[in-house]
Amino acid sequence: MEIVEDDLSREEVRSLIALHLSGMHANSPACKVHALPLEKLREPGVTFFTAWVDGKLGGMGAIRELDARHGELKSMRAAPEWLGKGVGEAILLHLLAVAAARGYERVSLETGQGPAFAPALGLYRKHGFVNCEAFADYVLDDFSQCLTRPIAVRPIARN
Repeated sequence: MEIVEDDLSREEVRSLIALHLSGMHANSPACKVHALPLEKLREPGVTFFTAWVDGKLGGMGAIRELDARHGELKSMRAAPEWLGKGVGEAILLHLLAVAAARGYERVSLETGQGPAFAPALGLYRKHGFVNCEAFADYVLDDFSQCLTRPIAVRPIARN
């Protein structure tokens, strides 16, 4: 699997973003869809990645800088044919490595509740994410929840 920073120009990437947005609208109250459309994924401060397996799009994920010490995960999605095959976990681990390289102290995310969100929540919890207070402009309620985890900052080796 190869994970690359992506410019969002390929049709299969645009289709996966559209599928992600459609799924969020189908499983969330209208006022609670915080998934980023294509144009927002291109904004400064957002870095978008795709995972490729034998030349086929396996999934996507983005990280948005909230400030110099805090990043937010966005647009995490495995392509339907790659669900349950480790693509989402690989993207998550890649984004956590990006966060560490940037010197973030923590990474957070907002997500929904219910059966459609259970697999993603399981993955996040497996990798140390815990519920937290609302951050950025999010509001906690009976649907939205926020999760966070610290990032271990690796000291620079000095000779």
